[in-house]
Amino acid sequence: ATSVTLSGIGVHSGAPVTLTFHPAEAGSGIVFNRLHADGSVTELKAVSSQVGATDLSTVLGFTPARSVATIEHVLSALTGMGVDNAFIEIDGPEVPILDGSSDLFVELIEKTGTRAQAAPRKIIEVLQPIEVREGVKFARLLPNDGFEVEVDIHFTSRAIGHQSGKFQISNGQFSKELSKARTFGFLHQVETMRKNGLSLGGSLDNAIVIDGDEIMNESGLRFDDEFARHKALDAVGDLSLAGAYLHAHYIGHQSGHALNVALVKALLANPNAWRLKATPLNAQALAAAGL
Repeated sequence: ATSVTLSGIGVHSGAPVTLTFHPAEAGSGIVFNRLHADGSVTELKAVSSQVGATDLSTVLGFTPARSVATIEHVLSALTGMGVDNAFIEIDGPEVPILDGSSDLFVELIEKTGTRAQAAPRKIIEVLQPIEVREGVKFARLLPNDGFEVEVDIHFTSRAIGHQSGKFQISNGQFSKELSKARTFGFLHQVETMRKNGLSLGGSLDNAIVIDGDEIMNESGLRFDDEFARHKALDAVGDLSLAGAYLHAHYIGHQSGHALNVALVKALLANPNAWRLKATPLNAQALAAAGL
């Protein structure tokens, strides 16, 4: 509804970064504007064709100097809160990690509020199954009247083991079921990444850290299945790169950013597998828009 700012650190760079949400006109979509020290701006629309990397996070842009990394948590929050249009200014190379979840983004959106716009909402309706695979891992989209995310994960660490869950992404369910679920990693991976100049901002304050079969965070977990819930949170953010809200049932079996983005690209590349529809305008939306 209005511009609002937050600051934090990048999980990989460890550098401070400030991010500002601005209202955008109907049809704008979600657009990141990376601000550079020389005064120039790199504009990156949050769509799958602009994804340059998916190794450690989802990255928009194809060169480090002109990209924005770790976009999945903020995109998940925007999707979960029903925001279709926003400009996001950012003065660094990656979105601040905050507490490792989408919760603080959700709180910010709730605090500043949203506004209805005098335009129908565009929805991508999945018409037939689409699947991408990598060995035993797969990501799949099925037709559905709404947006539902189902995940299944397996880890040898007994701290995680086998977890699964199915979650609705509508009617406030995102903020209740998924937004608080934090990212996670293994201690030995963190040590290796830091030797390579990565995960410099990672800590027990913004991630669940696992050492062997033990969770190192003294506060423990927010949910018994927090690991599966965070995978679902990530999927919501990645799937938003379709460029419009989905009506689909997503199933991810040991999937991650790479498969999620590949799934979006496979869907959009098959014109028989989806159609674009629009929700009708109603009197309440028109009145809220001042029309």
